Amino acid sequence: MFELHYEIIGVDAKIFYGVNNQFFNLIKSNFPMLKITGRDHHIFAMGNQEALDILKQKLDDIVHFISENNALQLKDVENILNIKDETEKQLVFDQDIIIKGVNGKIIKAKTTNLKKLVKESEKKDMVFVIGPAGTGKTYTGVALAAKALRDKEVKRIILTRPAVEAGESLGFLPGDLKEKLDPYLQPLYDALHDMIPHEKLEGYIEKKIIEVAPLAFMRGRTLDEAFVILDEAQNTTHAQMKMFLTRMGMNAKFIITGDPSQVDLPLKQKSGLKEAMRILKDIEEIGFVHLTEEDVVRHPVVKKIIYAYGKEEKRIREE
Repeated sequence: MFELHYEIIGVDAKIFYGVNNQFFNLIKSNFPMLKITGRDHHIFAMGNQEALDILKQKLDDIVHFISENNALQLKDVENILNIKDETEKQLVFDQDIIIKGVNGKIIKAKTTNLKKLVKESEKKDMVFVIGPAGTGKTYTGVALAAKALRDKEVKRIILTRPAVEAGESLGFLPGDLKEKLDPYLQPLYDALHDMIPHEKLEGYIEKKIIEVAPLAFMRGRTLDEAFVILDEAQNTTHAQMKMFLTRMGMNAKFIITGDPSQVDLPLKQKSGLKEAMRILKDIEEIGFVHLTEEDVVRHPVVKKIIYAYGKEEKRIREE
């Protein structure tokens, strides 16, 4: 018979034990072969050495989690007790992880403002995400949509963007409708392929659980129980933006992403995104997240390019 004396150091023991000792009782129930008692900052256990070693590791993990988050919930204790390897441990401890993608790829909010996007999407059903290229706004939005579908918070995902370069009609391009649209929708497909295995993704698309379509196809629809992302929203017109926003149905989530500095509309035509930001800014239920060059998650030189162009554009405006 072996013994373990474990001391809780650096965190509040009340958080460790939980209300009415619920966390501590859960720990004990996971080690029925050990006799475990606790008082204040001291835990005592007796039993098999191998089981005691595992218990010590779990206690270390729980204390570490509390020190990182200054909080602990029952689901956190359950997750820690169920950790089987380092990958699972990373998922439990990294609170910025959105979803675990294909081949175990960890998809997370990498910057402060992207973390704000995640929080805003949890609190509000419609969020505008404004920022330059390379800041991960579309990718993060798609990750949030994939997570919502996985967790059965929505029944489908709809990804859309205006095909401005082809004048929305797309008629002069060769091929069927899908072949005409794919060049404009490819960034959305790329993000999805990172998050959902190929065969599963193809099945979702075939069943229209995931739909990637041009903005023109949204007209006349009511989008219930769907996570909808409008990408490249700076290229919408007034009418398109109003049409899209009013498609929102019950139990739906909308994320609108765009970069007001990259408008491809014909001259003298106002961007629906810029107008919507001004018109809707005082509606409490709508969130606005602004990204900057500091949020760029591509090659480090992209951040410098955005900064240099921004500086030049400011100089031109001031002339």
